[in-house]
Amino acid sequence: MAIQHSHSDKISDGKSENRAQDRIAIAFSITCAYTVVETVGGILFNSLSLLADAGHMFSDAMALGLSWVAIRIGKRQASDRLTYGFSRSEILAALLNCIVLWAIVGLIFYEAIQRIFNPGIVQGFGVFSVATVGLILNLAMAAILFSKRHESLNVKAAFLHVLSDALGSIGALVAGLVILWTSAFWIDPVISILIGVLILISSWSLLHETVNILMEGVPKGMNVSAIESAIVKIDGVCCVYDLHIWNISSKQVNLSAHVVLSEEGVDSVGILREIGQMVSRDFGVSHSTIQIETSHDNRSLSDLGVCRPGTSCEGRNEP
Repeated sequence: MAIQHSHSDKISDGKSENRAQDRIAIAFSITCAYTVVETVGGILFNSLSLLADAGHMFSDAMALGLSWVAIRIGKRQASDRLTYGFSRSEILAALLNCIVLWAIVGLIFYEAIQRIFNPGIVQGFGVFSVATVGLILNLAMAAILFSKRHESLNVKAAFLHVLSDALGSIGALVAGLVILWTSAFWIDPVISILIGVLILISSWSLLHETVNILMEGVPKGMNVSAIESAIVKIDGVCCVYDLHIWNISSKQVNLSAHVVLSEEGVDSVGILREIGQMVSRDFGVSHSTIQIETSHDNRSLSDLGVCRPGTSCEGRNEP
């Protein structure tokens, strides 16, 4: 016997996704506009740093656009071929965003090394002016995305992109000031390298979380042993085995398990209901699938051995 239990507020999630989508769209529009401004400024002021950062902004605009498309696709209904729907498109987009972000860092390092050995004359005031505008716009976008950054990996990725842009603007701003005061053109590539290192550090947690979801690892903050113990404490449960917990998306947590009853004749339907409510309430599981068993026969056939010590199965005849 098995049961599938789902606990989610689809209306609330839909509204949240719409708000996240709108905020990403705003960030995308601002990023595209500033990319044009920075490109023009780089040409007018003969600034390679501004042109390089314009390329950075263009890549970020593409990443933001990809995040927006992923959220749109994720709303599509499940089908016979994709029974979970398109929710995982969010994760794939977040992974691609990480790859793009790291590629951008590689380009920053390459350009920085080139400029260290072949510095060019840069108009400091022009760099400072354009960078100041960029910093203001990036801070505005960060404020727009800040409150929603934990609701979706795509919003989190977009937020990190905006922060990386803000760091780039700060670096260009400082470089412009130093060039104005000292004509030390070497400061631009040095600051670029420091910014690249900060981007790598800030994006590592997103990359780790994304890969963990794709590997169907245990969601962050969840303890398998604690969940197993909580299930075993329910009256009528002998033990639990083949317990799996994984993410479908950043917000959907799934659980599946085999539960052996302590004796025949117990209320299996009531136990199923209690387990489903408990894992949803106490552990944030969105969807659980539980198979009820009256003996350890299936466990024995799957070479899983007997139940662990400390369960209510102790003293019962086990295979």
